[in-house]
Amino acid sequence: AAEEFHHSIMVLDTHLDTPTYFHSPTYDFSRRGDFDVDGTHVDLPRMNEGGLDGGFWVIFTPQGPLDEASYLAARNMAVLRQMSIRELAAKYHEDVELAFTAADAERIYAEGKKIAFQSMENSYPLGTDLSMLETFYVGGLRMIAPVHFRNNQFADSSTDVNEIYGGLSPLGEDLVREANRLGLILDGSHASDDTGRDMIALSTTPIILSHSGPKGIYDHARNLPDDLLIEIAEDGGVIHINAFGAYLEALVPSPERRAALEALGERFGTSDQSAMDDDTRAAYRAELQALNREFPPPRSTFEKFMEHLLYTLELVGPDHVGIGADWDGGGGVDGMKDITDLPKITAALLE
Repeated sequence: AAEEFHHSIMVLDTHLDTPTYFHSPTYDFSRRGDFDVDGTHVDLPRMNEGGLDGGFWVIFTPQGPLDEASYLAARNMAVLRQMSIRELAAKYHEDVELAFTAADAERIYAEGKKIAFQSMENSYPLGTDLSMLETFYVGGLRMIAPVHFRNNQFADSSTDVNEIYGGLSPLGEDLVREANRLGLILDGSHASDDTGRDMIALSTTPIILSHSGPKGIYDHARNLPDDLLIEIAEDGGVIHINAFGAYLEALVPSPERRAALEALGERFGTSDQSAMDDDTRAAYRAELQALNREFPPPRSTFEKFMEHLLYTLELVGPDHVGIGADWDGGGGVDGMKDITDLPKITAALLE
């Protein structure tokens, strides 16, 4: 009964990192993948099986130096990533359609197709020219997150050691205003708490967290304290809970795995995938998958994910809680390894 109900409602996820695979020769959206074999979470057959009707497909650009040459390289990468999302919708037009408004989502769902909104994780590729935001908007971008793992030209990150601005930079304030003018949703995931508060204070619309969690369950920099979650909800925003194991609980790798990871990082010069170009990241991920098979990583559980979800529901109520599991971006837990397990969330919520 729970699974039947799950498949009868529109199910969206606010953070699908799957476009990172769209230009990979080994990925085929129309063919069912297997996380245990290829490390992927999302494709068309598994969307049908798990009842995932779409969501926000991510234009992600890794953080680099704050200089004009790096901004240009990042901009080109982001443009190509947006093109890959549009290409996917064109190639699979019988099954997928780009969405630009909420009304589009309702119509596309009613027609039995998958919904493809676009979001940008990390505004770094905009450089210092905010007119680029309108260019991406015209291409279909409808959600924007100012910052990622490290501070950039727009804001302080939740996971950077040093604060630069104490929240948004002056350019970041201009970014919020331009997003409001265009009609983009503002995403506070990865932002420092002070950045989030600045976004709430300045924005004329509510902000969301596309893939975050509550500090009340696990005190991690990527999670938010109760008072800030309540502030987001009272402003009309929504907190989407992620399934990234390291943000759900403390996970301790075995000594053998730790040594293998250090050796892998030395071979590539870094273990930070956000600092790699697409080809290097693909090679790194292939070696990492082999390493994972030999020395399995510690994984969080579906029960721990539900603890985060239920805690947030109790705190702010169901109008202000959603799901952004970070599929194909590190998400997934034991008991919910890919999107085919999404009906388990519905069943647990019904229970």
